[in-house]
Amino acid sequence: MKKKKLRSLWISLGVILAFVLAVAGIGYAVINSLKAAGVVSDRDITSTIQVGGKNLLPIPIVLVLIVILLIVFWKKSSKFNFLLKWESCVAFLLTVVISLATLVFGPMQGLMNVNNAGSSIKKVSASTVNQSNELSKKITNEGTVLLKNDNDFLPMSARKINVFGWASSNPIYGGSGSGSTTTNGAVDIYQGLQMAGFKTNKQLLNFYTKYQKNRPVVGMWGADWTLPEPKTKQYSASLLGHAKKFSDTALVVIARPGGEGADVPKNMSKMGMGQTYKNKGDWDKDQSYLELNKREKAMVSLVNKNFKNVVVLINAANTMELGWLKDYSHIKAAVWMGGPGMKGFSSLGKILKGEINPSGRTADTYAYDLKKNPSYNNFGSFMYSNAKAAYVHYAENIYVGYKWYETRYLNNEKAYKKAVQYAFGYGLSYTSFSQKMSALRTDSTTGKISFDVTVKNTGKQAGKDVVQIYYTAPYYNGGIEKAATNLLDFAKTKSLKPGESQKLHFTFNREAMASYDEANGGAYVLDKGTYKIQVKNNSHDVLASRDYKLLDKIVYDKNNKRSSDQSAAVNQFQNAEQDGTGITYLSRKNNFANYKQATAAPSQKAVLKASLLKSATLAQNYKNTLPKAGAMPTTGKGGSLTLADVRGLKYDNKKWDQLLNQMSVKDMVKLVAFGGYQTMPIKSVGKIGTHDFDGPAGFSSFFVKGLNTTSFPAAVMLASTWNKDLADQRGEAVGKQGKEANIYGWYGPAMNLHRSAFGGRNFEYYSEDGTLAGKLAAKEVAGAAKYGVYAYIKHFAMNNQETNRMMGLMTWSTEQAIRETYLKAFEDATKSGNAHAAMSAFNFIGNRWCGANNALLNKVLRSEWGFRGFVETDYYIGGFMNATEAIANGNDLMLSTNGSDGAKVTDTKNPATVKALRTASHNILYTVANSGAYAKGNYKKGQSVLWDYQKTYKNYIISAAVVIVLIQLLGLVIFKKKYLAKN
Repeated sequence: MKKKKLRSLWISLGVILAFVLAVAGIGYAVINSLKAAGVVSDRDITSTIQVGGKNLLPIPIVLVLIVILLIVFWKKSSKFNFLLKWESCVAFLLTVVISLATLVFGPMQGLMNVNNAGSSIKKVSASTVNQSNELSKKITNEGTVLLKNDNDFLPMSARKINVFGWASSNPIYGGSGSGSTTTNGAVDIYQGLQMAGFKTNKQLLNFYTKYQKNRPVVGMWGADWTLPEPKTKQYSASLLGHAKKFSDTALVVIARPGGEGADVPKNMSKMGMGQTYKNKGDWDKDQSYLELNKREKAMVSLVNKNFKNVVVLINAANTMELGWLKDYSHIKAAVWMGGPGMKGFSSLGKILKGEINPSGRTADTYAYDLKKNPSYNNFGSFMYSNAKAAYVHYAENIYVGYKWYETRYLNNEKAYKKAVQYAFGYGLSYTSFSQKMSALRTDSTTGKISFDVTVKNTGKQAGKDVVQIYYTAPYYNGGIEKAATNLLDFAKTKSLKPGESQKLHFTFNREAMASYDEANGGAYVLDKGTYKIQVKNNSHDVLASRDYKLLDKIVYDKNNKRSSDQSAAVNQFQNAEQDGTGITYLSRKNNFANYKQATAAPSQKAVLKASLLKSATLAQNYKNTLPKAGAMPTTGKGGSLTLADVRGLKYDNKKWDQLLNQMSVKDMVKLVAFGGYQTMPIKSVGKIGTHDFDGPAGFSSFFVKGLNTTSFPAAVMLASTWNKDLADQRGEAVGKQGKEANIYGWYGPAMNLHRSAFGGRNFEYYSEDGTLAGKLAAKEVAGAAKYGVYAYIKHFAMNNQETNRMMGLMTWSTEQAIRETYLKAFEDATKSGNAHAAMSAFNFIGNRWCGANNALLNKVLRSEWGFRGFVETDYYIGGFMNATEAIANGNDLMLSTNGSDGAKVTDTKNPATVKALRTASHNILYTVANSGAYAKGNYKKGQSVLWDYQKTYKNYIISAAVVIVLIQLLGLVIFKKKYLAKN
């Protein structure tokens, strides 16, 4: 009997151990699969365990108690042991159900919402997907740039083509991270050629596929920069012989990937942390990733030697050094397709064939030597020696991209031609155009200036042309910094037949030509003198010019604000100019006399000024800046108002106060903390949850599988169309897909600038120019809003590099450069696009984290520009991020799924904190109430605020409770029959 009891004990313990090991094994497998997919990091896992651990802690405690009880009482009677085991089982099941219930509807609600979002995401209709695919093709039709076309080689007459370069088998469709592009159902290069009637050499494709099937991963948690190009000796004589017989025409594909989390290497001899590449001998010392490596050079030489006609496809969003295109006699033409998305390569064959006339223009300047760009030495990884913080100096000031080259080489054409290969706005066509500019029509009272440009197709093939309008402001040596030319506006014609003309109308206010002057407290200023308003073929080549003379200086101060501003601009970022290391900013004074000093690499032993370190928003010296004063706002007051009732009301309508009074402090903390890919449901005000998804190339998700949304061409490809209508249509397409899928928040578009050619996310951002980016972004934002989708304009602001972005990256710049260059696109998206949501950046401006920067988020965004809506952090990582500090300074929502690491607002006994919570909640609710989530037909009065999966889980929990009760009753019946009946 004793042995039987002992055996029963071991069986029980074995079952418990097997259960524990099974759960641990499943958990380990799930975590590893999520890590491998790049969905989560070790930090995500740790923080999730910390948050959810308290709720799950009763499960192991009960399990341990059961084990202890089984061991202690194993010698007891069989009757006692039966009850002990049965009741232990019931107690354990009850503990599991209660723990999971508190977890699902408690602290893990945010993460559960994201992981179960698929239950309420709907499929996008086939017709909408097809429309989006066709739009993608239009974007690549118009965004592909013809860089070179010697003797009008293109359109080509050949219909057979050899495709060289390993990248041809694995091209770049977009990039990685939030702006990633799915390749499911994508049209590849070979298909794109074949769709246009070209025959391709299959032996070459098989050769490349056999050499290496998959492209090395450039991702958020690591980057392999290997370019898997075969050595030329691996091209067998038979392979080359067959290719030469197949066709005398070759297409060479050169590609470069980019992605979130890693900037493109400036020096392949010095890899950053988490970065690597194989084939170590492929690069010469100090070569950058944006140059051809040895294998590529050898391959290009091989093709040039063996084929009469060579066309090059540049499949890279980052501006490469392309001087080698001139070095090979048989390279007749070159085209650029930076990131064509899922369907964009369908345009390639049609362009080479001439069925489509390319009308793209470069969105960046292509220089022969990237090392000579003034930002080169001040882009990368730099750390202070006295602080746990990184830094970067924007020492080039306002002279970014073409604004540097056009100003530096003004009146020096020979030097310009040596420095610049393809100007900003450059692009060839299969036809020719003329552009004639009318006289200016001016209104001195309003400041409006208007004129017309008549475009005529003077060639022999139909095509579209781009009209680019620039201005040159009068510059006084040593005065306000001014570039020699600045993009003012642009437009694209319809498709013009040979001999056909189109008149385009342009109107702007002269204040658009104002420069920001930091003197005397700061203001936008129009210096007196002659302003040249020019029609250009690109940033360099003038087609027509008109003078606008201003007799007196105009200062746009508090007594004379710009018409587009809600309040006049004044200095807000003076504390972001100097960090104590003596930064010298590039100046046009005396023809850039300080160039060498300003553009030199910073010291390796930089010391952050003590007072700046003390006041920085770093985790180690965080202090709540809100004073403990004032009356506590009303919270938790009963009422029947719902969010639907205030839809369409002005922000300051009194009903908003009544609604906010109904929210408890707990409600507000929850709403603010759990903003990861969603806004939370709040029962007290009848707020339903919304899904807010990545990314700039169209809706995507790390969590929801099976989305059938479209991966559009990358932003840089859209920018290269120079077509505002296409930007509007892309915004509308995203909005329409969001409406059908039940996604009303869009983490895009992204509008940081290509400050450097080496920016990892240049594919995701439009251009080096804020005006081009801003006008397109405004159209996308407004387009999405037509379908009720609120776009998060991001990353606000100056997030122009990936390196050290999560390490307290302090960005130092002049206020003039901040405003004129890096805030310009956001300003346009807010004022013209009417944006109602924004995403703040990881980095700091000066020593203030963007997500807690009052000057940026309140004084500029809201007070100056008139923004109404909410601001969300970038992915919440804790550390220098702090929710209490954020809401105190204008950042309303945390992109956190579990509320960990300070994402939950504390200090809620402080009236000032609760007031800030109330403002943040107001901002979030205002945007959501006026979105498609509450539009007629989408929202029903009184509908449940529970997510669909929560309704299911609620039923599961009720069912589980019923089962537990039945098990308990069954146990009592068995016990009665087995043990009590004997008595």
